[in-house]
Amino acid sequence: MQNKNTTNEKKFPREIAVIVATDENNAIGKKGNLLCHLPNDLKHFKQITEHHTVVMGRKTFESLPKGALPNRKNIVLTSQKNAKFENCIVCHSLDEVWQHCENEDKVFFIGGEHIYRQIIDRATTLYLTRIHHTFDDADAFFPVIDPEEWTLVEEKKQDADEKHPFDYTFFTYVRKDK
Repeated sequence: MQNKNTTNEKKFPREIAVIVATDENNAIGKKGNLLCHLPNDLKHFKQITEHHTVVMGRKTFESLPKGALPNRKNIVLTSQKNAKFENCIVCHSLDEVWQHCENEDKVFFIGGEHIYRQIIDRATTLYLTRIHHTFDDADAFFPVIDPEEWTLVEEKKQDADEKHPFDYTFFTYVRKDK
């Protein structure tokens, strides 16, 4: 009699989350950096992703000012075969990422553009910070999402202030059942 728990079936995370900040044209970065500094967005990011796994591309990792994000399992997805990053797991495919995330409830994909394009069709949750501005010099973009595939479940508008140069809104979407 075979135990059902010993099958080779992969266990994917229940929730595959994407978290991103974009401008009005879906821009996410310029010259390897964020579009602008929004302290409340960084706090929001930390609050949502802390104590979870975060998956990012090499360029996103290299843009982090202090290296691996604390209180999170950091996975860097890269095509560079000999890449090593301190306090990170290095993967070369999504299949490898899933091996390191078996039985986890929630995994966050945090950028950049190439990573977002690989995962957006599999994502179940989207945490979007929309910066109400357009950056002309942006060179990295988030893929356009089909609004028919997503349900808005939370929206919180924030006005510009002395620490935040632009109005912005936190949106949370969940993918509709197909």
